[in-house]
Amino acid sequence: MTWQLSHRVCEVLGQGRFPLVVGGDCSLLLGVMKGVEEALGDAGLMFFDGHEDTMPLDVVEDGEAANCELGLLLGLTGRLLPQEIAKRLPIIHRSALAVLGTRDDDWRRRFNIGTLADWGVLTRPLEQLQPSPTTTAESAAEHLNGSASGWWLHIDLDVLDPQIFGAQGLPGYPDEPGGLTFDQLQEALTAAMSAGGCIGMSVTIYDPAQDPERTDAKNIASLIEGALTAR
Repeated sequence: MTWQLSHRVCEVLGQGRFPLVVGGDCSLLLGVMKGVEEALGDAGLMFFDGHEDTMPLDVVEDGEAANCELGLLLGLTGRLLPQEIAKRLPIIHRSALAVLGTRDDDWRRRFNIGTLADWGVLTRPLEQLQPSPTTTAESAAEHLNGSASGWWLHIDLDVLDPQIFGAQGLPGYPDEPGGLTFDQLQEALTAAMSAGGCIGMSVTIYDPAQDPERTDAKNIASLIEGALTAR
């Protein structure tokens, strides 16, 4: 999956088009960012997520790759990776990453995992993003435009409040409390896209089985449409 996705993203970017990737979880970024690198060289990543996703492979409690991908892309973790993947990493430089909307401090402390801010990554957790989505997202875009020739936009929809967006996470697993509203996320995405520099976009974490009336699906479609319109 990783290599097929990297080839496809590279192909679309090489045609001068704007890729939009919709997938199950954040592990798709391993393929996406490799494809971006192959097509354009070094590029940045704007990462909206409720979690920092830097769990080492020997620590992650449920084996979920989507808890690990940023650590792998940065080269901070990966000791247990198969060689065919490990030899293609790292892909992202710390200065070319902006992480927005996280609220997983308590969860990471359980495993003695620090924050990416300690590694020099631009981080704007939920308590900084929520009061001023426009200003915060504009600042993040300016940072990426100053450190990379273009940047990819990734949206993990668990950056949203589970009380507002119910079709996230796994049934039976506790949701992280808090999060953005759809309007706040739309405001941030509009500001980021309007700043220029975005070369592609991915959206993850939606479970249609938890959305029988497709209300969340319609909200997600509107979110994507608004972001693309702002671009």
